[in-house]
Amino acid sequence: MKFDFTFENPTKIYFGKNSLDNLETELNKYGKKILLAYGGGSIKKNGIYDKVVAILKKCNKEVFECSNILPNPALSKMLEGAKIIKDNNIDLILAVGGGSVIDCVKGMSVAAYYEGEDEVFKRYWIDFKPLDGQKIVPIGTVLTMVGTGSEMDGGSVISDTVNKIKSGRVFPEPLYPRFSILNPEYTFTISKYQMVSGIFDCMSHLMEQYFSGDDDNTTDYVIEGIYKSVIHSAKIAVKNPLDYEARSNIMWCATLALCGIPGCSKEQDWEVHNIEHQLSAYTNCAHGMGLCAISMPYYRYIYKYGLDKFVRFAKVIWGVDDTGKSKEQVALEGIDCMEKFAKECEMVTTLKELGATKEMLPDIANSCFLGGGYKKVTHEEILEILKQCYE
Repeated sequence: MKFDFTFENPTKIYFGKNSLDNLETELNKYGKKILLAYGGGSIKKNGIYDKVVAILKKCNKEVFECSNILPNPALSKMLEGAKIIKDNNIDLILAVGGGSVIDCVKGMSVAAYYEGEDEVFKRYWIDFKPLDGQKIVPIGTVLTMVGTGSEMDGGSVISDTVNKIKSGRVFPEPLYPRFSILNPEYTFTISKYQMVSGIFDCMSHLMEQYFSGDDDNTTDYVIEGIYKSVIHSAKIAVKNPLDYEARSNIMWCATLALCGIPGCSKEQDWEVHNIEHQLSAYTNCAHGMGLCAISMPYYRYIYKYGLDKFVRFAKVIWGVDDTGKSKEQVALEGIDCMEKFAKECEMVTTLKELGATKEMLPDIANSCFLGGGYKKVTHEEILEILKQCYE
């Protein structure tokens, strides 16, 4: 382990078919006023809303709602929720939904009592300034879609739709959910498109952390184990979306992928995410599908700069036989295997399918945050990668 690290994760996880039974216990730890935040209304159709509201009533909570939080949550919705929190002195935010809802309520919690001179989005999502001890409203979650890992981390990705900027950051401990309820059955009603999008989001989180460093790092073995579990269970879930064991494994893998452990002593990359954020700022595409379309061309572009790790990825994850092959051939075959898997799962592999136009590509490239692991790419290089992703 080359780099020193500090690991802490304060989120309490309740996992399984009866996990919602623990909501009452958690609610009783907080005050009377609850903000219930959710997405476009699917939780009302599948019955989860009624179950949660019944528990809130049993606990004698006064409930305020913020609904219609859409994928790629908008700054305007975040500020709307923040106003509800401040105007009503909310004691707890309960997010019921997927990562977009959870990301958005973290933003609401930050913005509710913010009094700085800078605009809140600029200060925290563009300039990445520290919280400086400001008041934070606690968060709890009931997860209904997997992929982002937001149920067990401080991450929050928000879109400024006016200026076409989508940015994410990881906030410190106060913004981690205090508790998260994970019932795999609550993910059964999402579409196959949403399911496989979330699966690749999980895979991408693991790769962003894996493809960095050249030491023999215990964390890499952890990542490989989670990644192989995702692949195994995804193949089952694609054929039978109601397979509880497969869906529960995927749910837990997605949570583990971004809980902090896979990043321990890792330099990390995150350029695929930086590029996708701007892609979805222009197209509003599903996050996981955008990551899938970008990943293969991106990794084919940078693999030579971390050749040994890409060879390991090919052999350990995808079972590539290296007999009689160069390292370059083995590494590229591993990326080809990942692309084949994505297509078998009916994931999107081109930007054109996601609504991007060729005319958008320079603006997307030039607006990306620059980072990178093995290779620090430029805006010009990102444009070339986007062209390779297009069709």
